[in-house]
Amino acid sequence: VQLQASGGGLVQAGGSLGLSCAASGTIRSINSMGWYRQAPGKQRELVATISNVGTTNYADSVKGRFTISIDNAKNTVYLQMNSLKPEDTAVHYCNIDFYGDYDIRYLDYWGQGTQVTVSS
Repeated sequence: VQLQASGGGLVQAGGSLGLSCAASGTIRSINSMGWYRQAPGKQRELVATISNVGTTNYADSVKGRFTISIDNAKNTVYLQMNSLKPEDTAVHYCNIDFYGDYDIRYLDYWGQGTQVTVSS
C-alpha cells in the first residue's frame, strides 16, 4: 500500500492551502485516514482524523480553521487549511488505518510527507 500526498507549499499568514492523500494497493476496507504534522525539533502530532463514516477529530489548535474530508470511493483524504498561522509550519503526513488481505489490520502506514510553510 502506498500513500501519495500532494498539495502544501508556501503561503502567507491568513492564507489557505489544501492537501490530499491518495491510498493505493490492496485495501479491503478503510477504518480511518488522518493527517499529522511534525515541526522542526518537535514530535509528530495529530492534526485531524476522519473515519470511513465521516466521524472527525481535530487538534484543538486547528479547530474551526481546518476541515478534513474523505472520498471512500477514491481512498483519498483531504485537508483544507484556512486562516493559516506561522505555527502551522511543519511537514504534514497522512496516515491510514485499513484492512488488507486476510483481514489483517494495518495501523501504521504513512505517506512521504509534504511541507507546509506559513510566513508571517
